[in-house]
Amino acid sequence: MNRYLDLDTLRRVDLPPGREVIHEGLERGGDIEIGRTAFMKTFGVRSEAEYKRRMISEKRVMFHAHIGLNSWEATAEALRFLYGEMERRGLRIDRFGLCLDRAMGLPPDLRRKMPRETGPRLETMDQWYEVGQVAPIQPHAGDFMIGFPNSVESTALALSAGITTIGNLSQFFAHEIPGWTDDVFTTVETAKALAMMAALKERGAMVHSYLDDGYGALFGDYATTVGWVMMERYILEDLIGASLAPCFGGMTSDPRMRFSWVLILKEIFGDSLVGSMFYGDTISYTEDMDFNLGVVAGYTLWDVLAQLYCPTGHAVTPIPVTEAVRVPSAQEILQVQVLGRRMEEAAGALIDRVDFSEEVACKDRLVEAGKRVFRSALEGLEAAGIDVEDPVRMLYVLKKLGPGEFEARFGAGVKDESHLHRRRPIMTVDYYKGVQEKSRALEETINRDPLRYRGLRGRRAVITSTDIHEHALFILERGLKAAGMEVLNIGPEKSPGQIAEALAECGAEVLAVSTHNGMAYEFAGLLREEFSKRSLKVPVFMGGRLNQTVEGRDLPEDVAGRLADYGIVPCEDVAMLLEELARLFS
Repeated sequence: MNRYLDLDTLRRVDLPPGREVIHEGLERGGDIEIGRTAFMKTFGVRSEAEYKRRMISEKRVMFHAHIGLNSWEATAEALRFLYGEMERRGLRIDRFGLCLDRAMGLPPDLRRKMPRETGPRLETMDQWYEVGQVAPIQPHAGDFMIGFPNSVESTALALSAGITTIGNLSQFFAHEIPGWTDDVFTTVETAKALAMMAALKERGAMVHSYLDDGYGALFGDYATTVGWVMMERYILEDLIGASLAPCFGGMTSDPRMRFSWVLILKEIFGDSLVGSMFYGDTISYTEDMDFNLGVVAGYTLWDVLAQLYCPTGHAVTPIPVTEAVRVPSAQEILQVQVLGRRMEEAAGALIDRVDFSEEVACKDRLVEAGKRVFRSALEGLEAAGIDVEDPVRMLYVLKKLGPGEFEARFGAGVKDESHLHRRRPIMTVDYYKGVQEKSRALEETINRDPLRYRGLRGRRAVITSTDIHEHALFILERGLKAAGMEVLNIGPEKSPGQIAEALAECGAEVLAVSTHNGMAYEFAGLLREEFSKRSLKVPVFMGGRLNQTVEGRDLPEDVAGRLADYGIVPCEDVAMLLEELARLFS
């Protein structure tokens, strides 16, 4: 079940020559006519890039809203509501992110086989056209576009609709669609789509890459992430000729580090930098909405300060306070957008009174370390026989090498087996600090009452995630191992069939599944079907966000109480899972 391969194997994988793939993509891109959105017409621009450059020169802060309701109709209604309410207040949302269902990464004929998840599916050209016309807010297509089997067709549709910032390059490296296994096909289609964007670079096409949605979220050292940015830029801009619009922020909670990252990206890209958005902190929210409101106010203030100090074109993204619990409603998106403008006022009063020398020093340190990572990676790959000037080969090799091996081989920190990926970090990433804290808390709970968990010693468990949320697996694995269990982590984004197959092969005594994307109940049913095919009788526990997208409803509904229909035990967190396992194996 390991998705990653060694360099010697990767060197021998049969791939089409990169120059041929890129040539095909350039020809396809040259035939596309970019549409004009309502936003472009309102502000008299030909692309989002042109608008952003204007805002950079005027030192005007932009704002981004992310929307992922269950249908396009609900999403369109939310956009009209947001535009009207902001207009009434004399405020503007510059852009919005269309958070699509993951099945959109597949060709249309394969989508019906995928469980419905949070986010709409656009099935007609008319719907794509409406995305750009429903309100004068510029659409951004990031999730499940470039980087997946349907990359070429999705990119063509988005461009025709007037969407000129399209991603997500980082998702190509870290994401999989459950059940899809042809990574060579995905790589070729991704490269073609990137070349299509290169063909339209002078007309404003930019490739969005949200680092926190790819390997950047899976490294343990910020220095490695900086080196990875340089690697993505090398492949996309130097080898393919497209324009990269980097995005960061979701997995970084320290507002000073967020500020430093704006400076880091500016240092790497120079005056050519036009960022997409700077994402809000998604790892600090709890189920306490009042606490979350304080969190969003804090990081938004710093993110606005960063844009005032160093304008990079990144739109600030305040995340609704319900993000950690469920998909936010239009009213909740509006709440934090209005709050963001109040933070902008406060930032304007502070910008000339704050000393940012520590953030500048942090930038200098990480950029220098990142350059070492980038040089080491290029030299190491070339020494292993990889053609580092072939973009298709580079895309495929880096995807299949994996973030852990990349950091272990090329990281800037000294080698140390006691650290994640066998490297002592130059600067530990925020999310991993959180993983360590939660893991330590679980270990302390177990150590306080070891007899309670003695029945777990030597028991075999398989753990997995239905989606890309791999951080829960880190905590889950460490917690179960601390209790003495043998753990087989088969990784994220596994289909019910792949999970059942792994269980049958290894003879595990328990399965723990993490899920977040609004498909818990449907996934549970499909998993039970796969168990029946193989006569498996392994107890199953499911945690995360136990909700389900429902046809006709804008927001998913909680289904924790219904999972018993399929014999699955819901768990609020890993501590509750340990309690359930202690009872099971007592």
